[in-house]
Amino acid sequence: MIRIKLTNVLVDDQAKALAFYTEKLGFIKKNDVPTGDARWLTVVSPADPDGVELLLEPDGGHPAAGPFKSALVADGIPYAQFAVDDVYAEVERLKGLGVEFTQDAVDMGPVVTAVLDDTCGNLIQIITMK
Repeated sequence: MIRIKLTNVLVDDQAKALAFYTEKLGFIKKNDVPTGDARWLTVVSPADPDGVELLLEPDGGHPAAGPFKSALVADGIPYAQFAVDDVYAEVERLKGLGVEFTQDAVDMGPVVTAVLDDTCGNLIQIITMK
């Protein structure tokens, strides 16, 4: 049986990413292991601390990472998507913390979405399934 245990988001600064993903988005740090110049740094949802881990992976490890991320942002395409109970309420909460959105909450039929800037080179979509 295949299951998702870990996924990643490429970040331009691991310390800044950890602060954003924990202090703004509300994830909790799971692993923080030195690996030379970088760290094996993962966060998880407090609702499922033994669930899927998000690796805050340095984008300097491959020359294609920066141009790839820049192209996604230029086209308005989110790098990752996270579920929330109420997109409208989460947008207001995050705006109160200074988070910038490139797309406010939009009702798209079966889903409500919004897109935020994670300050580490990515757009992140939050969604609520109806």
